[in-house]
Amino acid sequence: MDTSTKRRLVLGFLSNWVSKLATTIVQLVQVPVFLHFWSVPLYGEWMIVTAIPSYLNVSNFGFGNVAGNEMTMMTARGDRDGALRVFQSCWWLITLICSACIVLLGLVLYYTPAARLLKLHAIDASDTKWIIFYLGCSVLLGQLEALLQSAYRCVGRYPYGSFIKSIFSLAAFGVMLIPVCLGGGARVTALVFASANAFFTIVLCIMVRRDLPWIRYGWNHASFAEIRRLTAPAFAFMAFPIGNALNLQGTLMAVGYALGPTAVVIFGTARTVSRVALQLVQMVNNTFWPELSTAFGTNDIALTRTLHRRSCQLGLIIAVVIVAAMMTLGPWFLTHWTGGHVPPSRGLLTILLMVVVAYSLWSTSSTLLAAVNKHQRLAVWYLFGTSVTVVLTYVLARQFGLYWAAASLLVSELVMNMYVLPASLKLSHDTFPAFLASMTQYPQSLRPAALLARIRRTSRPSSLTS
Repeated sequence: MDTSTKRRLVLGFLSNWVSKLATTIVQLVQVPVFLHFWSVPLYGEWMIVTAIPSYLNVSNFGFGNVAGNEMTMMTARGDRDGALRVFQSCWWLITLICSACIVLLGLVLYYTPAARLLKLHAIDASDTKWIIFYLGCSVLLGQLEALLQSAYRCVGRYPYGSFIKSIFSLAAFGVMLIPVCLGGGARVTALVFASANAFFTIVLCIMVRRDLPWIRYGWNHASFAEIRRLTAPAFAFMAFPIGNALNLQGTLMAVGYALGPTAVVIFGTARTVSRVALQLVQMVNNTFWPELSTAFGTNDIALTRTLHRRSCQLGLIIAVVIVAAMMTLGPWFLTHWTGGHVPPSRGLLTILLMVVVAYSLWSTSSTLLAAVNKHQRLAVWYLFGTSVTVVLTYVLARQFGLYWAAASLLVSELVMNMYVLPASLKLSHDTFPAFLASMTQYPQSLRPAALLARIRRTSRPSSLTS
């Protein structure tokens, strides 16, 4: 791994951290601000209405992710014409799909009594439809941002693209708070937020054209054959949000049907605490993703193998450290977080933390498959594993209780490890014994003896001076 690769990995991890920080800031700030200027019923109905447009996120059918992988691999091989062909083809496809979705959304809202179906009272019928329409258009327009970020990613500037996106998200959120603080209603707030997102999307289009002159908007290089070639991996990406919904909401519903709402609260809060490590593991995955695409695109198998090993190693280290911390502090945090309303269970938390460790290994390893568009079978296995887990969670919860319901979550993680690791090792020309040995090996510069020697060298001049 050369210096430039290491530098991009460090910057990528930092940009992902900024992205998570931006999301955290939005989540922490919006609740007290909205509740200060709006009534509780109005804010509650705002949350209900704004959740609906989020389902339109699947409207690009995974073409943004697939295009990013393909453009990165092509650019790494020096094929910028091919990357431009993928960019323009997916640009027009996503534009056409989103335009059709906007028209369909407008028609559905026109003929559907949305406010009555959602049982809203603080937001009237007309405002409900316009809020959903404004935010729906914003979500659909945002589908192009994934493709625009792919342009930066394919030339090794993923950290910059991710950082700009985080700044724009914070800015749009800040603009949205202006009408809230000035006494504006829900409809005005939605319009301002949607307008801000549209403005920043246009700004990002201009920035990409300025920073990457070879990226051109048009249709001269667009190709239907290119779209057809990318269709299978694009649709496969849609399996992951479905599998995530089964893994999260599906298992919660299974526990609820088997044991009742009280068990759902205990199970759900414990799993929320245990999944803190998954956020950091996902940051590792996002950081290594573009580098794996680049290395594989140039057929640099040695670098691909090294990146795969180091990403899995880092993911495991983070998971184990967070798990150890949660096993120590988790029950105390649960007690104070829930105000003592949810009794902490160390045994339940321990089982759920074991699930996190099992997840971290296959999740990080699967990044290699996803980064090079070899994830079709991975998607099938994921849907299979999560579907079996939902059924098993209900059966075990009903027969043996909450601990066995938590243990059932290990099934999908073990199933995924059985498929993902061999597939990734084959793709990176690695062997399981060598991969396993690499998990305990660290770069020379990070070994304790080297770190101690570095500390001694830095402290020696000061001691001589004194």
